[in-house]
Amino acid sequence: MAECSGLQFVSPYAFEAMQKVDVVRLAALSDPELRLLLPCLVRMALCAPADQSQSWAQDKKLILRLLSGVEAVNSIVALLSVDFHALEQDASKEQQLRHKLGGGSGESILVSQLQHGLTLEFEHSDSPRRLRLVLSELLAIMNKVSESNGEFFLKSSELFESPVYLEEAADVLCILQAELPSLLPIVDVAEALLHVKNGAWFLCLLVANVPDSFNEVCRGLIKNGERQDEESVGGRRRTEALRHLCKMNPSQALRVRGMVVEECHLPGLGVALTLDHTKNEASDDGVSDLVCFVSGLLLGTNAKVRTWFGTFIRNGQQRKRDNISSVLWQMRRQLLLELMGILPTVRSTHIVEEADVDMEPNVSVYSGLKEEHVVKASALLRLYCALMGIAGLKPTDEEAEQLLQLMTSRPPATPAGVRFVSLSFCMLLAFSTLVSTPEQEQLMVMWLSWMIKEEAYFESISGVSASFGEMLLLVAMYFHSNQLSAIIDLVCSTLGMKIVIKPSSLSRMKTIFTQEIFTEQVVTAHAVRVPVTGNLSANITGFLPIHCIYQLLKSRSFTKHKVSIKDWIYRQLCETTTPLHPQLLPLIDVYINSILTPASKSNPEATNQPVTEQEILNVFQGLSGVNPNFCSQQSGMQHDLCVWFYVQGENTRLTQRYSITTQLLVLYYVLSYEEALLANTKILGISAMQKKPKSYSSALMDQIPIKYLIRQAQGLQQELGDWICEEQITGTDALLRRMLLTNIAKNHSPKQLQEAFSMLPGNHTQLMQILEHLTLLSAGELIPYAEVLTSNMNRLLNAGVPRRILQTVNKLWMVLNTVMPRRLWVMTVNALQPSVKTVRQQKYTQNDLMIDPLIVLRCDQRVHRSPPLMDITLHMLNGYLLASKAYLNSHLKETAEQDIRPSQNNAMGPEAPEVTREELKNALLAAQDSAAVQILLEICLPTEEEKAQSSNIHGLLKSGHTTTGPKSPELEEEEDSLLCNLREVQCLICCLLHQMYIADPNIVKLVHFQGYPCELLALTVAGIPSMHICLDFIPELIAQPELEKQIFAIQLLSFLCIQYALPKSLSVARLAINVMGTLLTVLTQTKRYAFFMPTLPCLVSFCQAFPPLYEDIMSLLIQIGQVCASDVATQTRDFDPIITRLQQLKEKPHEMSGLCKDSSNKSCSRDIASMDPDVRLCQCVENTIIEIINMSVSGV
Repeated sequence: MAECSGLQFVSPYAFEAMQKVDVVRLAALSDPELRLLLPCLVRMALCAPADQSQSWAQDKKLILRLLSGVEAVNSIVALLSVDFHALEQDASKEQQLRHKLGGGSGESILVSQLQHGLTLEFEHSDSPRRLRLVLSELLAIMNKVSESNGEFFLKSSELFESPVYLEEAADVLCILQAELPSLLPIVDVAEALLHVKNGAWFLCLLVANVPDSFNEVCRGLIKNGERQDEESVGGRRRTEALRHLCKMNPSQALRVRGMVVEECHLPGLGVALTLDHTKNEASDDGVSDLVCFVSGLLLGTNAKVRTWFGTFIRNGQQRKRDNISSVLWQMRRQLLLELMGILPTVRSTHIVEEADVDMEPNVSVYSGLKEEHVVKASALLRLYCALMGIAGLKPTDEEAEQLLQLMTSRPPATPAGVRFVSLSFCMLLAFSTLVSTPEQEQLMVMWLSWMIKEEAYFESISGVSASFGEMLLLVAMYFHSNQLSAIIDLVCSTLGMKIVIKPSSLSRMKTIFTQEIFTEQVVTAHAVRVPVTGNLSANITGFLPIHCIYQLLKSRSFTKHKVSIKDWIYRQLCETTTPLHPQLLPLIDVYINSILTPASKSNPEATNQPVTEQEILNVFQGLSGVNPNFCSQQSGMQHDLCVWFYVQGENTRLTQRYSITTQLLVLYYVLSYEEALLANTKILGISAMQKKPKSYSSALMDQIPIKYLIRQAQGLQQELGDWICEEQITGTDALLRRMLLTNIAKNHSPKQLQEAFSMLPGNHTQLMQILEHLTLLSAGELIPYAEVLTSNMNRLLNAGVPRRILQTVNKLWMVLNTVMPRRLWVMTVNALQPSVKTVRQQKYTQNDLMIDPLIVLRCDQRVHRSPPLMDITLHMLNGYLLASKAYLNSHLKETAEQDIRPSQNNAMGPEAPEVTREELKNALLAAQDSAAVQILLEICLPTEEEKAQSSNIHGLLKSGHTTTGPKSPELEEEEDSLLCNLREVQCLICCLLHQMYIADPNIVKLVHFQGYPCELLALTVAGIPSMHICLDFIPELIAQPELEKQIFAIQLLSFLCIQYALPKSLSVARLAINVMGTLLTVLTQTKRYAFFMPTLPCLVSFCQAFPPLYEDIMSLLIQIGQVCASDVATQTRDFDPIITRLQQLKEKPHEMSGLCKDSSNKSCSRDIASMDPDVRLCQCVENTIIEIINMSVSGV
């Protein structure tokens, strides 16, 4: 709006005085400044105020005194004397008329036919007519704006263009808007003023006289504005008007800029306001507001804002005309001036060879970047990267030259300097077009050479671990392996923005790096000499030596050039702490791969060396001043003591050497190495490697406290204080234990525990007291007591040991099992051996127990009747069964190479031996599991002594019912022993069998096809919930040719039908009855007797579970009796009455129910001497029928 250049605008001083109604400051204004504010001041003086205070009365007098000497006040007073209500009604009628006739109609209610032009009419008119003239013209413009549908137009109006009457027209405009706010909303008026000449001036006067409307007007103009303001005349006029408003009220300029960004309209206005603010703010060495604002738009998280501003930059470059006057050009010029302002002042214009520099060390052609300018320089570099990479800015030759000068400058050795060099280096990679001439390329090479030389100095002085040297090395490795996409990701990550970089643009940089600066051999040799990062954790960000080593390992550069990297990796693992750095686990994985997999087939020996066992053991010592071979020479128990001392740290002579993070990482390495070695067994078997990688020894694995480390890893998930143990993160239990843990409990030594065990036969109190105190200790604190606790377990098997001691030992054992399970199990198995084996000094090892888990059950027989110790035994058995499976799977993979070479000439194909070996392994595991189950079931059977005691107790119980008085102590003790110990052991065994059956249902089938004593069927069916699985294979078991299996199947089914009365059980029971009927017709007399005597009682259970089977079962029983009668018909005549009795029982069971017992007793007494199988079988049939009848009659 150049037409407003000669007009006087409201000054910021005057606007602030109006905002605050500061009468003193208003009085200080000059007459021209005061003239612009007269409409508001006159209304303020004449209208009745809402503020009735004395202070305002005084201010009002001052305002009246101020206005008394101004001549123009009279005309404004005349304007305020008009009947505005009538004027508003006429204006509304005119609006309706124009809407009805169309906007182009010349009819007007406010103004009659004009005799002259608007200017002359305005000059000759009185105040009411002047109001009508301006109102009519303004309404016409507003109507046209509303009908334009956003298309900009410029309305020619004499009233708003004549310089003579501008002030009078402005007075009328302000009065109209103030008195008719509903007819003339200020936002609509402001929008209309943009379409007339001098509109910005009118708008500023209008807002100055209504200062409270500033934000409302600005937001309305921005909301109705264009997305790209410099693309149209209307956008530029709107921007200029808002810019004038912000100059009038500079305190709100940044808020208006925020509205621009929020609405994503008028980007040029946002930049212009920032430029105005930058010029007004005091110049300093910090980052300017322009850099911050544009960087925030392009690098912020709002993609909509980023796209909007990027479009502004692209469109601004395409527009050739008025380039110098555009906001974009002003922004670029300001940025260039800021960039040039921080460049080193002394800099040679020609390139000097390195030799010349060396000859004159005191004279440097490179003037370093000032320390106070480094942060600003980094911000400028990121801004230019965003402008070129995101917004598509194409730098001019001058901009490119100055940028290159800044990028290749040399900052001081500070953290900010390290950051600046990293950004400069990445910007060179991202925008290689900045280097266009040979001189510039040589300048860049010399700067890169300087980076290589000064990297160590920068890192030592600045104290920053992540220096630019690692990034330089990493880029060189990426170039050598042609991983251009990785370089692009690295550049984007360092710059903090996602920009498009074409891989082809890196070709020249690749040549410089791979041929002039960093050859692959130089990279590899340099990487090994790079110091490891001390206390490496996730808190250390940036590019570290570990990133470089990882890439070199991944590209197999170390093995290719025969450079050992094992020591560097080991040192880095030892220099770690929490939180875990994300690159450590990938480094270990790729290192293991480089150990097992050769770099190429032509050179099978090109592999890295694994970490030695001694180095691994050193990590788990946790002690200083100890023999390095200590852990390998001492027993596992002593090693656990070392771990305990390491955890506690109470002994001042022992200091922590390696962190828990290091130990966890080394454990991860060992386990991953073993797993990868098994997975690559076949490949290693057919490879031509002379020295094949070997597995770590089992002795090493025994000395690593794996379970303890896992618990520590779980505890590290919550960063707690040093005084809180890992167990204390669980809540109130640990707090209570800490409160009860007195000094007396801490002072009990393993030697005192051994002395208490030695006094066990006669004194239980001391042992119980020590054990109770030990329960208050944590798992790590219990480790020194483990050997004493396990070695004395055989003493607990003697008679008279209190149950409380056994239960406490069980509790302590389970706590120790959480930190040292492998060693604890071996010690426990050896301690619980029978006394005969103890004399022979036969000690089992971990390997022995994994090969044969059944050794666990070859313990002292007294363990089988000690529930707390039996619980421990079953826990170990389950663990060793699982360990044996893992051991055999591992062994199968390790020895897979033995079948590869012989199978190459095998006609059956190379996979035939593998299938056989797999089947043999599965058969061995099945036999092992079934043997364990069978042994456990035998343990559930009562011994001969227990059977004798049981019969005696039953007799005593029967006699006890007939006598009065209390039971004897001997009777109570015997009854308690039988009811508790045997039954509790049976429950423990049933729980374990249930777990095994669920884990592998095939074991259930195998065990029941083998069979076991029928006395245990009631126990197994009732105590093992998973026994319902048997219903699936009982038909197959009944179909077996062996008579014993058929009997066992029917007996098992009878118990299952009672326990699980399901439709499936009914169908299987009906099948069993049919099979029994079929066998009746084919079995001989001897086999018939052997089959039906144990199975006939099962029919009672079938009837009890499923009454609908009554008819079929009774028919079967009568049929059995008839068959038996036919066989003895020639031997006796007394058999017919039995058959007759059976028929009567079948036909009239209710009538014969009362006579059943008497008749059966008589028949038994009469035929008791008969030893004929058929007679006895017939009597069994009769007894079965009687039981069924009694059961049905009694309602059972």
